[in-house]
Amino acid sequence: MLKQDRTVIHVEVKDTHDHFYFGSVAAMYEDSRVKYLLGIAYQTFRTKKLSEDNPFENDLVIVRKGKLNTILHEDQ
Repeated sequence: MLKQDRTVIHVEVKDTHDHFYFGSVAAMYEDSRVKYLLGIAYQTFRTKKLSEDNPFENDLVIVRKGKLNTILHEDQ
């Protein structure tokens, strides 16, 4: 089977240790709870150059970018 890597955005809330997972930064900003905790606008966040080696962190959250390894299923 073929492998496929997908981007995953992992948000950890520092005080509650809640974890949220998104397929993109745009999807992350659709969640009003996370958007509030980030405290910056979408366009400003995009300038932060989020990567696997460069997480975003403020007083409330840590945002990490990673890869989700999946298997691509062929049509039957």
